[in-house]
Amino acid sequence: MSPVFDVAKNLLVVDIKAGKEISRSELRIKEVNSQLRARQLASQGLDVIICGAISWPLEALLVSEGIRVISQICGDIEQVLQAFESGDFIDYNFSMPGSPGLRRRFRGKHKFRKSNSTD
Repeated sequence: MSPVFDVAKNLLVVDIKAGKEISRSELRIKEVNSQLRARQLASQGLDVIICGAISWPLEALLVSEGIRVISQICGDIEQVLQAFESGDFIDYNFSMPGSPGLRRRFRGKHKFRKSNSTD
């Protein structure tokens, strides 16, 4: 996996149907410009991109093209794919070290109580 999706030159494309891998191929990413890159990937019919770090602008462009982005993921590609295929994909199992990804995904879902103590 490329540590930063914005500069990745190749993409592993895995076709999954009913939780089983049907085919696997490599896609050369030609575009450098984020908007053109998002269009190129959308034109390939991709539904989900699992990646390491990705810039907010590129992630937003991919999402606007109808592609679900699961970011801040690292680890063995086969293990990540197996977890995703089985439906047991829990991103903190494969989170990049020091990743703000979990905070970003769960922002607003946790409430913190202020302590009134003066300790």
